Parts: sequence; C-alpha cells; structure tokens
Amino acid sequence: MPASIERTDFIVLGAGIAGLRAAIELARRGRVLVFAKGRLDDSATRKAQGGIAVALGEDDSLELHEQDTLAAGAGLCDPAAVRLLVSAGPAAVRELLAWGARFDRGAAGLERTREAAHSRARILHARGDSTGREIGRALLAYARTLPNLRWRPRMHCLRLLVGGDGSARRCHGAEFLDLRRGRIRRWRARAVLVSTGGLGQLFADTTNPDLATGDGPVLAGRAGAELADLEMVQFHPTVLALADAPRFLLSEALRGEGAILRNAAGERFMPRYHPLAELAPRDIVARAVAAEADAAAAVCWLDITHLPAARLARRFPGIQAALRGYGLNLAHDWIPIRPAAHYAMGGIRTDLDGRSSVEGCFAAGEAACTGVHGANRLASNSLLEGLVFGRRAAIAMLSELEPANFREDAAEPASGSPSEEEAEVLCRELRRRMWETAGVARDHDGLSATLDWLAAQPSPAAAAGAGSAQLRWRTLAALAKPLLLAARARRESRGAHYRRDFPHPLPQWNACHSLLRLDEPPRFAPLPLHAFRQAS
Repeated sequence: MPASIERTDFIVLGAGIAGLRAAIELARRGRVLVFAKGRLDDSATRKAQGGIAVALGEDDSLELHEQDTLAAGAGLCDPAAVRLLVSAGPAAVRELLAWGARFDRGAAGLERTREAAHSRARILHARGDSTGREIGRALLAYARTLPNLRWRPRMHCLRLLVGGDGSARRCHGAEFLDLRRGRIRRWRARAVLVSTGGLGQLFADTTNPDLATGDGPVLAGRAGAELADLEMVQFHPTVLALADAPRFLLSEALRGEGAILRNAAGERFMPRYHPLAELAPRDIVARAVAAEADAAAAVCWLDITHLPAARLARRFPGIQAALRGYGLNLAHDWIPIRPAAHYAMGGIRTDLDGRSSVEGCFAAGEAACTGVHGANRLASNSLLEGLVFGRRAAIAMLSELEPANFREDAAEPASGSPSEEEAEVLCRELRRRMWETAGVARDHDGLSATLDWLAAQPSPAAAAGAGSAQLRWRTLAALAKPLLLAARARRESRGAHYRRDFPHPLPQWNACHSLLRLDEPPRFAPLPLHAFRQAS
C-alpha cells in the first residue's frame, strides 16, 4: 500500500467520448486527471463506424427522433432521459463542429444517412465509416489545449476509494495499478466519473476492444453502487464471420445504404421476419441471422454488390480496406456474417446528471445506465449519449465539494486465486459459456448451468500483485453473476433479451428495470430509472 495519496480535483476513468467530453467541461474549473487502462486512443469510440444520430434535417424533428428511440427500446426507455438526449443533440453536435470535427459534407451541406429503425435519414458520418475515430480525434485535440487537464494512460483502476458512515458515506478517489511501473498509486478527488466503456469481452464473440471487460460497473458495484438492466446486451447482426479473422463490425450503415442479407441458400430472408426487412431493429435482425445460420449450420451473407463500386469506396473506405486484407470486396463479394456482442444498455444506474447511488461517484457513456437505450439501443444513439450525458455529469460534478477526512474502507483481503495460466483458461471458458447460454438466445437451463459452473470456480483474489489474466478474471467473474441472475429472473423476451422458453414480451414487465448489486439477487421496479434516490 502506498504511503501517501496524491490529490486532484476530478478523476475521469476512460478516454472515450463520454470521458473526454466530461473532462473538457471539468477542466474549465478544476484540475482533471483522465485515466485509461490502455492507450488514450484505444476505446470503443474510435471503433464506431456508422455515425451519430441527431435531428438536424428539415424533414426531421426532435419528436420523431424521440419516437424512434422509444420504439426501439421496447418499453424500457426512460422517456425523460430520451427527451433530454434528443433535445440536447443538435447543440452537442454543433459544439463538435466548432471544435473541429469534420463530418462528411455534400453540395447541400452535412450528409445524412438512414440506419435501422430510424424513420428519417439523420445519421451524420465522417470519412465515410470512421465517425468515432474523427470525433475522438477532435475531442482529444481540443482537450489537449486545456492547461488543467492531465493524462494517465496504462493505469488499471483497482478500486474506488469509499469511506464514511451513513449519509456521509461517499467516493473520494481511486486506486490504480500503474501498468508501466508495476506499482500501486492512489488519488484523492472531489468526484470520480466512471466512463470505462462496455462489457463485450464477457462474450466469446464481440465487436468490442480487448479492454472492454466491464470494469466500470464492477468498480462502482464493489463501492456499493446500484446497477441496472445488465441483462440487456445488444448483439450486432452483421459482423465478419471468418475463422481466422477478428469479429470486425460491418456497419449498420451498409444496410442503410441498401445492403440485403442472404442465407446459405442465397435467399433474402429478412422480409419474412419484419416489415422493415434489413432496416428492422437490431435485436430482430440479429435473431434472424442467428436462426438462418443455425438452421443451415452455416453463415449468412451481406450483399451490397448491386451498388456502384465508386460509391462503396467513398462511403465505406475503412470497411473496404479491412476486407481487402481477407481477399474480399464489397463491390464484388457477398460478405460472410454472424452476430456478436456489441453494446451494453445496462450498467451503473444513474440519474439524469450522471449521479450514481454512491455520493461522489458519477457515470456516463456505455458504463452507465441512464435509461436512454431501454431494451435495445437505437442505432447511432450511443455517441450522442456520450456527448450529452458526459457534459451533464461534469456540470453536476463541479458542484461537489472537497470531501473531509473519511475513515476509508479497507481493501479486499488477499485470498486464494487461480494462477495466471489458470485464470486465462477460466476467462476463455466463461466467455464461451456466456456466448452459448447468455448470447442471442437464452433459456432457464442454460443460464442456470453457467451460474452453477461459475459458483464452482475459485474466487478471484484481491488485485494487488495480480497478472493481467487474473485481473481480467476478477472483473469478468464478478460481472457475469448479476447479468446471469437478471437474465434468468426476467421471464419474458424484450428487445435484446430473448428467452426461448418465454418468447414474448409480457405486459407486467413493461417499464420494469432490473436493479442489481454485485452479490444480491435482482429486484425489478416499474419506475423511472433516474428516480433512484426516491426509490431506494
């Protein structure tokens, strides 16, 4: 344990879109440290291809964007959070433009395209299919001009520092393993923002970066914060399916531009599943792709060969470049696809200003559950959510005062733990089981079997001195249990959560959120997600 504790005003965990936008706001009135587990540019934001959804067109409106978001969310969206998102969206995007973000433009101004479940073409994109990379570049470049902002890459957060009694209990800093120097360091702060991204690495097949292991919900959960809707994991329907290739995302925008999906027999199948065919909500398309592939014990195909090659090269340069490495070309080839874990709608339960149920601990971005996405995120709403709620969380954090001296909670005691090699094997097996039993389709027996397997495994030890696989196992094992319990307890199908044994949504579950703590069974509450202070 280090002998001293360093100080700053604000801590931001994560350098994706939510963390960067919050850090910019905070740096105007205090000293800010931004921590990243890997490189500053290694986040899901940088991988976002399709674009950012915002109602800017003359044929569009805030009301339409709101309606589309609520419809995709399948009865689980928080209407107040959705209204806030869409109404703040235009100003957030104009701010990005002012900071140098270069979105694609045509003769009539900003180019807009349509994606699944959107009733209008409202998706802005950059460099064809590199929107997240461009937004991340612009935010990072602007943030680096701010003198109060400092960067700490390659720092693995081990725990949030929490202490105090009763109503005075609060988060007042964080403890890290410096991955470059191999030593533990601690910082004290007025407030901490958890914006660590998603949990896709909990599944064997995922589009998420390697670092997306669900650290944020586990850190906040261990500090006592309530989590919500962890069972709601979105599976992207069109991911490159080659044996020796990573699960590379084939953007929703491909279907927005006219791509069609074919089964092993070469038949277009989506019109049989939904009136919107390829533009149906993601959960429906993902299940259709999985069903068609399973029926033929083969992959499905994405076909956009009917569009001109020049148009595809201009619109999807990043995807084309990636596919060339595998001898494929959008203009000439059908591309093999399958679903993969893509986005977590659930996470740390927050109010509309990013506050968690632990004082001093805030959350934004994919690590948070604001209620915006409900049971199924509307395509391209995630980047907008990071901007809007990252800023709101920062504004709320600015009102936090320097905490007084607290009696700090003790760190977890060291205990028996698997070796680094054993932890690596356990992680692989857990990810395989999660994909098979908690993936696109679930049922009671499969979920229970994985819970039983998990209960029989060695408990992860405290992180001090642990290797990378041990740290990974510690997080994945802690997160898998509440997700599985919530998925088993929600005995219906809704949005991205599909139960073979309960294949339909049920009225009594409408607007019911799963509310979780790491070591407790879930409870369900039909209330506005952001109203946790009144409900607790």
